[in-house]
Amino acid sequence: MRLRILATIAALSVAALTGCGQQGAGGGGTGSLRIMAPAAVGGGWDQTSRTAEQALKSVDPQRKIEVFNVPGAGGTIGLAQLAGEKGNGNMLMTMGLVMVGAIEQNKSKVTLADTTPIAKLTEEYEIVVVPADSPLKTLADLVAAWKADPAKVSVAGGSAGGTDHILAGLMAKAGGVDPKQVNYIAHSGGGEALNALLGGKVTIGVSGVGEFAEHVKSGKLRALAVSAPDRIDSVDAPTLKEGGLDVELANWRGFVAPAGLSDADKKALTDLVTKMHDSKAWKDAVAKNGWIDAFQTGQQFADYLNAEQVRVKAVIAEMGLVS
Repeated sequence: MRLRILATIAALSVAALTGCGQQGAGGGGTGSLRIMAPAAVGGGWDQTSRTAEQALKSVDPQRKIEVFNVPGAGGTIGLAQLAGEKGNGNMLMTMGLVMVGAIEQNKSKVTLADTTPIAKLTEEYEIVVVPADSPLKTLADLVAAWKADPAKVSVAGGSAGGTDHILAGLMAKAGGVDPKQVNYIAHSGGGEALNALLGGKVTIGVSGVGEFAEHVKSGKLRALAVSAPDRIDSVDAPTLKEGGLDVELANWRGFVAPAGLSDADKKALTDLVTKMHDSKAWKDAVAKNGWIDAFQTGQQFADYLNAEQVRVKAVIAEMGLVS
């Protein structure tokens, strides 16, 4: 009798768990949704994830939403963890151009082919900064220091092979410096790079505008340039082209979900993210952070991802960023 009771309890528990799963994001109900930021707290993916969390809560107050961090290796550690969630319609992972490069740089066995593309969210230009007391006042000063001794100019940025690393290589090349000689120091999040800058441990920092803009406005950092084609409203800085370096580069971020989703789960997640994108909370955050609305879903985003993988592989090979 006791065994029969235990068996009945176990069966009811399984049924309850299954029912909860069906009421998650993939089930279109008001259950839980987990958003993975595959980097440390304080970086662009973390910022995007937590901004999305608040915007999603504004359009679906009943849904429980959790953001969690899985830092390391340009997001490929988080990507591998996502691969273990196959068929889970209650999870999203924030990702972007940095991850595309890191997959190549780290020769990751798990790739974006092992995910379900959901949406491209934003684009963001990069900013090049120095500590407020740095002797480097302009891009010309930076290029001169690079040419004098590349090893002495340390560059703080995100993961190796990511957007920040690519921009540093492109800047060096445009300035007549071998990109392979750039002394690039990778960090797992914008917070770590900021601490290195403010602590005087590195010469310059490269990151998304949204991560450093407030520190430029507060006077802790000085902006040397932005990677946009024209000056931008959110920070007072010249473009790289104005500073003599013929370089433009935009980072982008988006959402993918685990592989193996049902059509219903994929549609439910896409509809939820679309609703988030259309919210006032999201639009206000995009404007505040200086992001560019670059929303894409479905096959359009899947095709974009494929094209980016081809493009970035060629760029980082040219830069010598892959051993």
